[in-house]
Parts: sequence; structure tokens; C-alpha cells
Amino acid sequence: MRILEGIEENFRFMVLEVSKQVASARSVVERPEPDRIKAIESRDDYIDNLKSVIENACWGRIHGSTDRNKRTLDLVRAANIININLERIADYAVNIVSQVQYLSDPGFIRRYNYREPFVDVDKALGLVFAALTRQDVTLALRICRAEFALDDHFKTAFDAILADLRQGESPENAISSFNIFRYLERMGDALLNIGEAVIFAALGEKLKIHQYQALQDSLELGAETPIPAGDFHSIWGTRSGCRIGRVQDDHGPRSKGVLFKEGNAVKLAREKENIERWSRLAPGLAPNIQAFQTDGDSASMLIEFLGGCNVQQLVLTADTEIIENACFLITQTVGGLWEQTLVRRPVPCDAVAQLRSRLDDVFRLHPELPADAKTLGRVVVPSLAELLAAAETAEKELVAPFAVLLHGDFNLNNLVYDHTAQRIHYIDLHRTREGDYAQDTAVFLVSSFRLPFFDLRLRGQFELVMRRFLEFARAFAAEQGDAAFEARLTLAVARALATSARFEVNRPFAQELFHRGIYLLTRVVAHAGRPWETLAFPDSVLVY
Repeated sequence: MRILEGIEENFRFMVLEVSKQVASARSVVERPEPDRIKAIESRDDYIDNLKSVIENACWGRIHGSTDRNKRTLDLVRAANIININLERIADYAVNIVSQVQYLSDPGFIRRYNYREPFVDVDKALGLVFAALTRQDVTLALRICRAEFALDDHFKTAFDAILADLRQGESPENAISSFNIFRYLERMGDALLNIGEAVIFAALGEKLKIHQYQALQDSLELGAETPIPAGDFHSIWGTRSGCRIGRVQDDHGPRSKGVLFKEGNAVKLAREKENIERWSRLAPGLAPNIQAFQTDGDSASMLIEFLGGCNVQQLVLTADTEIIENACFLITQTVGGLWEQTLVRRPVPCDAVAQLRSRLDDVFRLHPELPADAKTLGRVVVPSLAELLAAAETAEKELVAPFAVLLHGDFNLNNLVYDHTAQRIHYIDLHRTREGDYAQDTAVFLVSSFRLPFFDLRLRGQFELVMRRFLEFARAFAAEQGDAAFEARLTLAVARALATSARFEVNRPFAQELFHRGIYLLTRVVAHAGRPWETLAFPDSVLVY
């Protein structure tokens, strides 16, 4: 597949010129002659100009053409990323030449293995043009692996240079030699970017090399079997820190209709344990795990792709009858699980601690939100610090009489509604724990309220979902004799509302969320000293 007229030819020249620049830098390291140094410096201007020509052609193709085919545009974007990184490699070659001139003994660097790193860079550059124009993932992986080799060379050279410095060898020559190896290592970083850009061109998805290899290993493809284009589709909208995507096509007995998750090993291991716990408790509630593996600090997991849609999508698209049906299934499912896992033991409230831990993120995004004490006429409004301290004191009296197994992140988009099977599924379960059901209730309610949709019909549908769940939670509290549920719910919703401002860039709506949370905190503080069962949660705080 040709990239475009006017890009491919210049791109080929770019690769050749950068390769020549790297080879020239090596020749200067071996024989630092003035003519060679001058040739490298003059070629650098040509490479800079060539980079600008290719960059302009790529952006012109992206923004100025009527051809909006995604595969073509992905290829052009990849070409531009590679172009930028090629120019960086050329700059690093110039930097190496600059360092050579600081060597008082040009032969000093020969005590370290500088030739192999140059050879590795040269070999990787020789693959770039073919890798991009063919969208060849196998070649892309070879380019990426050059970075690993260059890291190893740098570590070996660093240790040797450090040992020489400790023995009193020439510091000037040792430091200049170190800088040369450092620039070679940075060439490896640029080559890694180039290889990952080719993977993007081939798959249409941006994957880091470790993510690609984790997916490849999870699907049991083998190191030399590339993932076909179009098989992996990212799922965005998560703040979990994991890379999540859907693998659609067959690659063997375990791969059809699966989700791929890659991220922190501790976090994914915890999610795996929680999925297995929920599956033992209620088979079919959580997705089945089909593969799990760790690699150092990272892990990857293949899990069943569930039918249906998440409840947030449902409320945005379905009619009232379907939403009512979903609400019924949610409350029936949650009620059964709460009853099944209920343990009669006191559970302290920790809403204020959670609020404190997230306030920095709130004020980083919205520094204008009030924190200091104010006077309105004769009324003194306490500072946020004073309010939190008072709420913390009141919170110590608010202890739940029993614990249930919580989802832990009970947002609408972590519940999947399957209309055909008439059931609810739980997903994203890394925060599952035993605790106060007021916590899950508050998260569910606020995840409905904080969505920035202001159309009256949509608002009405989200308010319906909140109302149904609140009715259910109140009935559950009454059945269990939990008289202080509404007081704890008020505190939990205060926490969830105020901290939700850290996710909302719309300043007026963020202020609305924060102020409503602070209002609920003041209600709790003002009620201190009176029976907590007389504090009712104000439903109107969740009406916009």
C-alpha cells in the first residue's frame, strides 16, 4: 500500500540520510577528522528540511484530502510519527559528534564496546521503510527490540565507565564517553517509537510494545505470529490505568469474543481474585477469566466479552419501559447479593478520609473552589478544613451495623444489562471489598447525577434510575433495622459529589457537584449531638 504521492519518495530519502548520518557519526568516533565533522553538520540541515517537507505533506493529506479512509489516515499518521523520530536519531548523531570533540584522548572510548550499538541502530534503520510501507508487524517488533539491545549496551558501558572513574581514570574522557553511549541509548528510544508507530499503522490501534506482546502471549499466538489488522479495538473511557480492548476474530480455542486488559500486576491480580470470588458466590455475575499472566510489574488478562450494554449507555438510548426493567433487575440482583453476604459486624464510616485523599486532585483542576472561611452578613461559613474536622468527629458515631460484599466501584458503566438473558453482570471489580452498603449506594447515585447531560428527557431518565435505587436501598435498610442508614448515606454522597469535581472540566457543573457535596457535609455536622436516625437524606440534592 503506497503511502501517498510525494511522501513515500521523500520518506525513503529520509531513512537513507539518517542511516548515513549514524554511519558518519560512528566514523567520527573512530577517526575524528574535521572534514567528517563538517559533513555531518551540513547534512543535519538537509535532514531538518526533509523532515519539514514530509511533515507538511502528511498534515496536508490528513486535513486537506477528501479520502477519509481510516487505514490510509492511520498510515499517514504513523509516517509522521516515524519521520519525527528519524529526525531525532539524526540529532543524536550530531550530539555524539559534539561529544567526540571533548575527548582529549580519541582512543579512550575504544576500551568500551561502542561498535555494536551503532550496528544495532543501523540494522534497525534498514528495516524502517519496508516495515511501514508493508505495515509489517514482524519487522516492527525487530525494530522495537533494537531498543532493548541498546539499553543493555548502555548498562554495560555505564558500569565499565563508573568502574574506571572510581579507579581515577580520566574524568573528562570518561564523561564524554558516557554521553556518547547515552545518545546511542536515546536512539533506541526513538527506534521503539518507530516500531510502535508501525504497529499502529498495521492494527489501527496505538499499542506499546509490552502491550502488544502481552496480547500476543495471552492469545497464545507465538512471538512470530502477528495479530491481524482489525482484530483489536480499544475501549476508551476508563480511568483505571489499564489498557482495555476487544479482540474480535478467532486466534484459537480461547480468543473469540474476549476482552484484553493489560496493566499493573498487583491491580490486575486483585481484580482476578475478586472476579473469582464473585463467580463462586454468583456464577455468571462476573465475566469468566480465560487467561492470565504476569511479566514483572505488568500483567495481562483475557476475560469473557459479555453481551448487552452498560447501564449508562442503556439510560442514554433506551425507552422508559426498558429502563424500568433494568432497574428491577439491578435491585433484585443487588438485594440478593447483599442478603447473601451480610455479616453482622460493625463497619466504621471512612467517607471523610476518602474525601481528604482526593481533594488535591479537585483543587488542581479547580483552584477557584472555596476552601477558606467566609462571613456572609452575620453568618460565618467555616473553612473547608474546619468543616472536614467536624465531619470527621461526627463520622466516628456513624457505624454501620453490618457488612456486605461491595462492588467497590459501583458506577452505572460497571454494570452490564443483558436484555435477552434478563440479567445483570458486574465488571471492573478490582475494588471489591466487604463494607457499608451506603458506599455502593452513594457511588451508584452520584454516577447517575454527575453525568453532564442536561436535556430534560435524559435528566428525567437518570433521575428515575436514582429514585428506583434509593427506594430499594431504603427498603433494605428498613428490613435490616438500620436506623442510621440515611445519615451515613448523606456523608457518603457528600464525599462522592465533592470528589467528582476532579473529573469535570465544565467549571459551573464542577462547582455544582462540589457545593452540593459541601452542603451535605454541613447537614451532617449540624446534626451532630442529635439522634442520627432523625437525619434524612435530602433527595432533592440529586435533582438538577
